[in-house]
Amino acid sequence: MPASIDVLIEDDRWNTVKLAPLCDRAFGIVFADQGISGKGYEVSVMACDDARIAELNAEFRDKPTPTNVLSWPAHELAPLNAGEAPASPPNVTSNPMDAELGDIAISYDTCLREAEAGQITFEDHLTHLLIHSCLHLLGYDHETDVDAARMEGLETKLLETLGIADPY
Repeated sequence: MPASIDVLIEDDRWNTVKLAPLCDRAFGIVFADQGISGKGYEVSVMACDDARIAELNAEFRDKPTPTNVLSWPAHELAPLNAGEAPASPPNVTSNPMDAELGDIAISYDTCLREAEAGQITFEDHLTHLLIHSCLHLLGYDHETDVDAARMEGLETKLLETLGIADPY
């Protein structure tokens, strides 16, 4: 297991999905690519519905609409300049208090709608969103064109490694 993953199921439909193993797989491929040993790190994943994620989106982003996934990094790793690589997360062995990488919320409704619209499996789309959100926890973003291209290219490469087609 690349990290300690705490999964909170708020919508019973998620019980039909093997979310913890998919998190393990997605986060593991990200950590391996970034040269990070995930051991000792903690990530919390809340599996919810559109109503709950819309509340969170309104509260934290001032956007009162559903979205597919939200991420709250525990550390400020984003680079100062667009296009640069994020900083590495703190070393857990040096300070166990730095173990928390962040929190993720993901909506079943939006994930399912997007998978159906893209004619891809729910699990493949979910894996993409988990990789995407894990990259956010590690300081990646898509606020500028250069950062979006960097993040999308990395997502595409990681998904290809898992045998999942380019979502872009």
